[in-house]
Amino acid sequence: MLPTMMTYIEKEPEALKRVLDAYPKPEDEALKGAPLGTQDWLILGTGSSINAIRSAKLYMEKIANVRIQVEEPYNYAQYETVSKTTDFVIGVSQSGQSTATIDAIAKVAKQRSIFRMAVTSQPGKELSQASDTTLDILTGKERVGYVTMGYNATVLSLMLVALRYAKANKQITKAEETAELEQLAQVIAKVPDAIKATDAFYQAHAKALKDPRQYSAIGYGATVGTVMEMQTKFVEVVRQPAGGHDLEAFMHGPYLGIHKDDIQFYVQTKADTSVRTKMSALRDYEARYIDKIYTIDLTGEPASANTLALGEIEDQFMSSLVAVIAFQVLAWRITCANGVDLGKQIFTDFSEVVHNKTEVQDYV
Repeated sequence: MLPTMMTYIEKEPEALKRVLDAYPKPEDEALKGAPLGTQDWLILGTGSSINAIRSAKLYMEKIANVRIQVEEPYNYAQYETVSKTTDFVIGVSQSGQSTATIDAIAKVAKQRSIFRMAVTSQPGKELSQASDTTLDILTGKERVGYVTMGYNATVLSLMLVALRYAKANKQITKAEETAELEQLAQVIAKVPDAIKATDAFYQAHAKALKDPRQYSAIGYGATVGTVMEMQTKFVEVVRQPAGGHDLEAFMHGPYLGIHKDDIQFYVQTKADTSVRTKMSALRDYEARYIDKIYTIDLTGEPASANTLALGEIEDQFMSSLVAVIAFQVLAWRITCANGVDLGKQIFTDFSEVVHNKTEVQDYV
C-alpha cells in the first residue's frame, strides 16, 4: 500500500523521538570544525524549510545566545550581499536538492570563508557537497511531496544543533543541557495525543471547516513559522486560498481583507500576558464579522467548543513542535473531505521547466 500524507503524520512521534535519542552524535558530527564564539548566523531555506527555520529560530537564539538572520535563498543569491558580521551559515533543504539554497550557499563560499552546514534528510546530495558538514534529520526520503514528518524533524534538529553549540560554547552547563533535553522529550510526548485530539476536533467541526472563502491563521513568536506552514500546506493540498500571519502584521492591512465566510485559526501559547491580551482583543474583534473562528491552544487553559486544546507547553519556543500537528492533520482531513486525490500528481513537468530542484523528485 502506498504511503499518504497521513502515513507520515502518524510517523512523527517516532521520528521526533529518533532525532532526540540520537543526540548528541549527529550534532557533534555536524559541528565538527565549526568555530566557537560565533554570534551572527545566517540560515537559508525556502518553502516548508523556511517555515521550519522560523519555528526554531527563537529557541535557537535563546539557547545559543546568537542572532539569526533568516533569508529566502533565491533572493539572497541574486540580490543580497554577505554581511561582514556573518560567521556561521546553515542551508536547509529536506531533499538536499533545492537549487536556490545550493546557489546561495555557493555564493557565501565564493565571497567569504565562513563555516557552512547543510541540514537535510538526504546527506550526500548537492547541498551537502556545497557545505562543510551535514546534519542528517534522520527521516529518510518522504515519498509524499507534501512534507510533514520531515518538517517537524527539521524544527527539532535545528533546535538541537543550537543546544549542542551552546554547550560546546559554554553558554550552558551540562545540567542545563540535560534539563532542555528532558523538556523537549516532554513536548514530543504530546504529539500522539495532539494527532488524536485534532482528529476528534475535525470530526466535531467537519461540516463547518469545509469551503470557506479563505483560511487564515494568526500566530506570534515561534508559531509565526507554524502559521506560515499552515499557509503552505493548505494551499498545497486543500488547494484553496490560505494565509498565515504574524499577529501584529495582520493588524496592519490584512484585517481589511476579511469576509464573513472566512475561517480563522488563532494559535495561543504561553507568551507574555501583553501578547496574549493583544491576540484576545483581535480575536474578539474579528468575531463580530466572522462566525467560524477557532483557537489552537497550548496554554492548558479551560477550552471552549471552538478550541482545539493540545495541552500545556511551558516553553513557548517549543510550542511549534506540537502546534503544527493541528494544521497538518486538518489539511489532510479537509483535503480528503473535498475529494482531492493527492495520489494524482498535477503539474508533473514543473521542476523540469522551472528548475527549482536539481532533479525531478520521485513522489507517489
